[in-house]
This record gives sequence, structure tokens and C-alpha cells, in this order.
Amino acid sequence: MNIKELEAEIEDLKADYTRLSADLEKLVYVGGNTAYNEKELERLAAKISDLRQKIQQQKS
Repeated sequence: MNIKELEAEIEDLKADYTRLSADLEKLVYVGGNTAYNEKELERLAAKISDLRQKIQQQKS
């Protein structure tokens, strides 16, 4: 993947992260099960971090 593709994927993941974060807040408010959302947020954060590292590697 080139840098533009990596950046586009990061933007998509950030949108998913924002959506899941809002869903998590709603679940916490109503006392729902938050385990899935928490795991997904961790997975997305790790993926975003990985993609950012790939961008840095390609720039250097």
C-alpha cells in the first residue's frame, strides 16, 4: 500500500472508532454489555497505530 492508501484506511478506521466509542457510551449509560465494543476499540487503536508506523517507515 502506498501512503495515500494507508492514510485513507486510517481515516476509515477513525470513523469506525468514533462510532463505536459513541455506541459504548450509550451502552454504559443503559447498563448494557460493553465487552465487544471495548475489544473492538482496542483492535482499531492497534490497527491505526500499525498503519501509522507503516507510513513512517515508507517516509524514511
